[in-house]
Amino acid sequence: MLPAQHKLNSSMQFRMVMRKGRRAGTKTVVVHLWDSAGSMDGTENQGNVASFGGPRFGLVVSKAVGNAVIRHRTSRRLRHICANIIAQQPELLSPTHHVVIRALAGAGEASSAELARDIAYGLDKARRVRTPK
Repeated sequence: MLPAQHKLNSSMQFRMVMRKGRRAGTKTVVVHLWDSAGSMDGTENQGNVASFGGPRFGLVVSKAVGNAVIRHRTSRRLRHICANIIAQQPELLSPTHHVVIRALAGAGEASSAELARDIAYGLDKARRVRTPK
């Protein structure tokens, strides 16, 4: 389980990250990354998204991934990967980063190692991608 300080927990927070953040996709996941420290329009305070106890993660695992058993297994794997990122790779994300990981259909058959590799790649790619002005 992720501690409460590392979770996005309202639909408004998910929407904020997905709308304002940068995204990068792989064959198993799409990673949406938003740094709330860089936002100066005042909207980051909506839904308590800007709290700096993070990084904060949210997961989206739809029925496209598989039946309930596969979806729950995939969610557990993704949560474990997020917890490992927080514990073992703190340099990867700052406390102001917010991440939504959307599992694609291939995530249900992917191993934990493949998911971890794809999430790390997606995070790295999303940090490097420049948004158009």
